[in-house]
Amino acid sequence: MEARIPKIYTYADYLQLPEDARVELIEGVIYDMSPAPSRMHQKIVSELTITIGSYLRQNKKTCEIYTAPFDVVLIEEGQDEKQAVNVVQPDISIICDKKKLTDKGCIGAPEMIIEVVSQNNPAHDYIRKLNLYTQFGVKEYWIVNPYEQNIFVYVYHPETGYSYPKVYTFNDKVKVSLFEDLIIDFAQIKEVL
Repeated sequence: MEARIPKIYTYADYLQLPEDARVELIEGVIYDMSPAPSRMHQKIVSELTITIGSYLRQNKKTCEIYTAPFDVVLIEEGQDEKQAVNVVQPDISIICDKKKLTDKGCIGAPEMIIEVVSQNNPAHDYIRKLNLYTQFGVKEYWIVNPYEQNIFVYVYHPETGYSYPKVYTFNDKVKVSLFEDLIIDFAQIKEVL
């Protein structure tokens, strides 16, 4: 009996899926995304997007902010994007290098990614995506957990990857290390949940 070798999917395969397919591709494996996020999840994403987007606009930053569904194709150096085996849809992506932007999304690592934890699959954000974002050098990665009311902030260091996360609560003010003067007050977000 022959051993069955699992298929490794690529971005080219991903593009052939129906437009309404809610999946991510990590290391060539297709993962179904959770059903529609909770209202609380969406509210947190909205509040963070408004706060960060307003900061970018008011301070004339060249970075852009996008929310899911928005494809982020993570490619190895020198790899053709169609052969990429990692395509994710972060809740929030901040991209400062506009050369990475295409009509379909982002090719390469965003400078910052924020994921809001879903009750259905928290390991996806805490393990799979943490490892993936480390591998591709996402400069700042936040995991916002509305159920535990905490925020894990990972900052990437080229020599070592992510160090231990700084952990905050929904009562804290959290500095975005990507920008010199952006602080997000989670107590204000907590008030509107």
